[in-house]
Amino acid sequence: MWTPAAREAAAQARRRYGFLLEAKKYKGKSLRAGGGGRFAKTRDAIARSGTASDPSAVAAAIGRRKYGATRFAKFSAQGRRRASRRKRSSK
Repeated sequence: MWTPAAREAAAQARRRYGFLLEAKKYKGKSLRAGGGGRFAKTRDAIARSGTASDPSAVAAAIGRRKYGATRFAKFSAQGRRRASRRKRSSK
């Protein structure tokens, strides 16, 4: 149950940082496994830290370690199909 103080703190955080505290999406991508949102979030965090020359490669290496090469390849293929569908529908 949200108390008035907790509601106000959440509202301030949304105003300050511009995001919902418990969002189900990140930059329009699902945060579920294979949805691309976790990858984008990780890549952006790595890019913000400025420690890697290619944040996407580092995020991919983390994903392969977490999910295994086969499952990560499946997620990658899903993402490519999703991107091609969006590209075709925008023409």
